[in-house]
Amino acid sequence: MMACTDRHARYLLRLISRHTLLYTEMVTSGAIIFGDQDRHLMFSAAEQPVAVQLGGNDPEAMAAAAETAQAYGYAEVNINVGCPSPRVKAGCFGAALMAQPHTVAACVSTMRERCAVPITVKTRIGVDDLDSYAHLHEFVSIVADAGCDTFIVHARKAWLEGLSPKQNREIPPLNYAVVHRLVEDFPQLHFTLNGGVLTLDEALHQLEHVHGVMIGRAAYHHPYILAAADERVFGDPKPALTRVEVIRAYVSYAAEQVERGVRLTQLTRPLLGLYHGEAGAKHWRRHISRHAHLRGAGASVIEDAQAALESAQLGARIAA
Repeated sequence: MMACTDRHARYLLRLISRHTLLYTEMVTSGAIIFGDQDRHLMFSAAEQPVAVQLGGNDPEAMAAAAETAQAYGYAEVNINVGCPSPRVKAGCFGAALMAQPHTVAACVSTMRERCAVPITVKTRIGVDDLDSYAHLHEFVSIVADAGCDTFIVHARKAWLEGLSPKQNREIPPLNYAVVHRLVEDFPQLHFTLNGGVLTLDEALHQLEHVHGVMIGRAAYHHPYILAAADERVFGDPKPALTRVEVIRAYVSYAAEQVERGVRLTQLTRPLLGLYHGEAGAKHWRRHISRHAHLRGAGASVIEDAQAALESAQLGARIAA
């Protein structure tokens, strides 16, 4: 997710879940080839397993970018064929590529020739007027024949005209049955369902029909929903860290990052929803929002926010 799943957010999520596969923000092949590769691709080994998501439509450029990402140690390279922003439409990548399955197939084929890591595709169920199941079936067939065996499917179509990216996440209706049908029609392939899944219970329900579930903004805004994933999804009985333990570990990470010149606001943005639904959460958010942007702010702001939350919780217990 653009402007969301940066390396700091992923570090936090990895503290909460040891096994959940994490994805980067989408980065274009050109940004990797011609830009600051460390800025786009550097990540902590503690984040693994992590996949990089690429945007582009030129097979050679995508292969070069994938090779570079592989050298950085990513566990998977994912091709974005689902983003509906005006920028990707103008560049003819993202969801616009649903109209060009042979281009996507050429990217997959060339990337697989040059990389050992899995090459996967994230797509929608349709784009604009190309929204029939027959078109989706043909798209998957063509791309699978090129060597892609894993598809992450956002179960909404995308409108490249008339809807903003935010509206494209909310207005086109979800149609999980389409993804379930793909599983039946392509038993040799792996399908991960994306879109509208807000809780781990919903994810577990969908796992009765598909091979995987991607939780996006719900996990970013309420990250602790992944705390039970290791046991309930991956069968790991080791207890998850408590929120307090997560904060303790993240404070150490944040202190190191601030020393390296990272602004505290970048580090605290993923933390705001950590106490979602818990008593004192507004005190947590308020303290961070008021202090993280101040000149010279350091990781102690997070510790102070934790103290403010605990004080509010204690006051509530005494009042009760």
